[in-house]
Amino acid sequence: MRIAKSALIDPEKNEIYGMAAIALSFFVFAYSSRFGQISILAYYGVWFPLVVVNYRQVLGNYVRYLWIFAFGILAMLSTFWSDAASVTMRASIQYLTHIVCALIAMRLISIQTLTRGALIGITVVLLYSLLFGIHLFDALDGTYSFVGAFSSKNQLGFYASLGVIFAVASVVVLRQKGIWLPVAGVTGLLSAYSLLASQSATSVITTAAVVGLIIGFLPLGMLSPANRRGIFLALGGLGALLVVASLQFGLLDAILGVFGKDTTLTGRTYLWQQGIEAAHRAPIFGVGYQGFWVAGFADAERLWNDFFITGRSGFHFHNTYIEVVVENGLVGMLLLGIVLYGTLLGHLRSVLLRENDPQGLIFFAVCALFVVRSFVEIDIIFPYQIGSFLLFFAAGKLSLPARKTQASARLPAFRNASSVRYSGLGEENGQPR
Repeated sequence: MRIAKSALIDPEKNEIYGMAAIALSFFVFAYSSRFGQISILAYYGVWFPLVVVNYRQVLGNYVRYLWIFAFGILAMLSTFWSDAASVTMRASIQYLTHIVCALIAMRLISIQTLTRGALIGITVVLLYSLLFGIHLFDALDGTYSFVGAFSSKNQLGFYASLGVIFAVASVVVLRQKGIWLPVAGVTGLLSAYSLLASQSATSVITTAAVVGLIIGFLPLGMLSPANRRGIFLALGGLGALLVVASLQFGLLDAILGVFGKDTTLTGRTYLWQQGIEAAHRAPIFGVGYQGFWVAGFADAERLWNDFFITGRSGFHFHNTYIEVVVENGLVGMLLLGIVLYGTLLGHLRSVLLRENDPQGLIFFAVCALFVVRSFVEIDIIFPYQIGSFLLFFAAGKLSLPARKTQASARLPAFRNASSVRYSGLGEENGQPR
């Protein structure tokens, strides 16, 4: 049986394959530590073979993606000065190939297919956790928490957060109908339950903030771009003042108290202090990508003992910027910041300037989640993680031209996502963009 190429690489015709590939990828990101190398091979197997189908369309022009690859390239180069060269080389190759998979997916998967695949994948991930999950001792909280089939309640909470966000986006931004409306409902309810079960303060607070952001942007979409920018700046300034005022009156302590936290964030401030001290030893280029948390290294062993981490894995500084500076220095933090904040601002600009851009709103919301979580978690600097995959997926979309159908100009902003067609191939005059 012959399968048409368009069923694999045309964003307007490959919905079935695309949804399956996204759902499988999300499951692998969640449980690759459980299922091992076979799951990683399955992840590579749904993306890399597409290069053979039509390498020009699938890969495009990688010169346009240099700013996206910059941090990954630095991670690989850090092999030359890492004290754990073999660890750094292996991890950096995994990270670079992970970025390539995300960019392949970006060129072939539309926002509608991504959202539907995410709903399916996250639902399967959470169901698996609820069926086979366990409770574990949290070294930072000093309590036993439900972690599902993960090694941390924060990872369970992260998937639940994304489930809520994609469910809301499917209903209020893309306006999905038919079977996808109840699917979004099931995913949203399952994610909300998992969010509460995880008792992850970080996930609950950030999810509420991002959902509020999505809903708050909907009325702005009905305004002209000029008015939209002015109101956004005014509301942004007012929001900043309210945050500062709330912190001055002890709102942060009250919120932390609701979740049983204290001002030390249950040990995170001590961990951050230790990370800052470690960063001073190699501030420019760091000790090497994933070259700090290595068994047998004195500083890592000391911190593992301080936080009762007997497994010697799955631990970090709980702050993306400190982790990056320790491993890849200030240069690494700058390069990663360009990707993270460049993607956030790029999609924000798209939302504010374009007449109708549901894709931009969804990716802006997802990147906003990453930015907020980056101060207390690490979601985007490791391979085979849902956070890094979505970040590079969203970053790559900024490099592709967006095309609208004639009907889109007659529809209210964000009313019907099917009226907006995005080029997943990014071609112009037959040449990859």
